[in-house]
Amino acid sequence: MYMTGFADEAANSIEGQIKATKELGWKYIEARSVNGANIHDISDEDFDAVCGKLEEAGIKINCFGSAIANWGKDIRKPFDADLEQINRAIPRMKRLGTSLIRIMSYAVIPDSEEQYSKERFRRLREMQRMFSSEGITMVHENCMNYGGISYKHTLELVENVPGLKLVFDTGNPVQTKDFFRPGKMQSSYEFYSNVKEHIAYIHIKDGVMKDGKTVWTFPGEGEGDVKKILADLLASGYDGGISIEPHIDVVYHRQGDKKPEDALRYENYVKYGRMTEEIIKSLK
Repeated sequence: MYMTGFADEAANSIEGQIKATKELGWKYIEARSVNGANIHDISDEDFDAVCGKLEEAGIKINCFGSAIANWGKDIRKPFDADLEQINRAIPRMKRLGTSLIRIMSYAVIPDSEEQYSKERFRRLREMQRMFSSEGITMVHENCMNYGGISYKHTLELVENVPGLKLVFDTGNPVQTKDFFRPGKMQSSYEFYSNVKEHIAYIHIKDGVMKDGKTVWTFPGEGEGDVKKILADLLASGYDGGISIEPHIDVVYHRQGDKKPEDALRYENYVKYGRMTEEIIKSLK
């Protein structure tokens, strides 16, 4: 088992992300953005610079937190943009020795019974083929996408996309309506329990619903069942990565949020990492 995290929540620059990772005593970063752009979208020149900084620091990228098929993409639009990102991501991952990539299953179409599930399955099968042929494991996240609607929708993806593995995010159910119980939010532990046999990777996020809005908390302080899930994982012999995604004070994908000072972002990230380690230690 190893620790990692979305270090772009500690700092925009790769230098700041490396600094936070080393302060925690970790060896890995889950790469998402560098200076505001996803690692598969930055220029070749900037990517070369990132590789140099990582090599110099002895820090590795364990996973690409990609934007492929994410909650901001409409399944009714052409597949081209995703294919372009895949074709940029693969050689970059191979250069960095990264064998894990997070993907999603496109945005939910609001107020519609037609969700184009067959087209989602078709595209994810093609993605799976492209990545697996290069020795890369593609993991689907239960975020604001088709698979995140419910654990049944995630299992439907697994059934229709042979070889698909999952990254389970403990915090996403907190902000997602329960498909089976109108008026309630999802149970993180219930979702986890139903998909656990397919989980290859874990994101730690936690929060509570307050006045109809999600308020993100430090790990173990919210309704994401963080301790319960980690306890079950450890008891089951899980030996993969545990990646923190704090969302404390600065929410990566919510535009318009007031950004705290860079020092506060950094401090919160390191604190979050240490608290997660303490939870794990207490469960062993």
